[in-house]
Amino acid sequence: MLQQSFGGTLQLEQPARRVITLSPHLTELVFDAGAGETIVATVEYSNWPPQAEDIPRVGDAFRIDAERVQLLKPDLVIGWETGNPGSALAGLADLGLKVWSLEIRTPGEIAETLEAVGRALGTAETAEVAASKVRQQLEQLSTNYANRPAVRYFYQISAQPLYTVNGEHLISQGLALCGGENVFAALSGLAPQVGQEAVLLADPDALLAPDIPGADDPFAQWRSWPRLKAVRQQNFLKLPADAISRATPRFLDAVKLACSRLDEIRANGDSP
Repeated sequence: MLQQSFGGTLQLEQPARRVITLSPHLTELVFDAGAGETIVATVEYSNWPPQAEDIPRVGDAFRIDAERVQLLKPDLVIGWETGNPGSALAGLADLGLKVWSLEIRTPGEIAETLEAVGRALGTAETAEVAASKVRQQLEQLSTNYANRPAVRYFYQISAQPLYTVNGEHLISQGLALCGGENVFAALSGLAPQVGQEAVLLADPDALLAPDIPGADDPFAQWRSWPRLKAVRQQNFLKLPADAISRATPRFLDAVKLACSRLDEIRANGDSP
């Protein structure tokens, strides 16, 4: 999957030197791979590393200004397979642009993607170092939290409407490294909508949500339900929104934070 582009396998006569990224996490990955200087444009909310803030925008992940993209004459447009509209990516390819569509489904694929980006942009050595660090972190998490008792959690993407993640989602797979058990793992769709009653019936040990600066308390609707184990124990965990939501090395920093908190929940046990 990492090597696929519109029209087949990605083929470059030489490393791409003018790159457009169509998602904040793709921008971050290019920087992590040591090729940030190749990015001539990106999309809104590309805010990490800090120098990404200064890169010109060509829209956001859902609305791409194709004319502006074409005028910038990129060697390579890196898209997000399930985040960018397929019609937008196909439209760019129809303009004769080389479009590379990436998708990360597992924590291990963060490392694989870094290496693939490094090969495509001529920074393979730097990218391999970054990928190695990701693999070391994954191994350390797996080793440190092996055989820990499960902590059943509900991960709330948004409160109104109420959305969560299923077991195939990257967030679930990351939390599984330290014994996190998603109460809605079996649902279809990576980000299904659920009802409040379903959460009450699942009675999770912990409630998790992204920490969005300036946003209202994501757990407000649950605090009036003390029969929920998570509420009774005050097991509310907010994770850095960008880090936990983006498939980049920073994702593992957020997972590590969550793992530490899940261990505290194990240690505290239930309370009357």
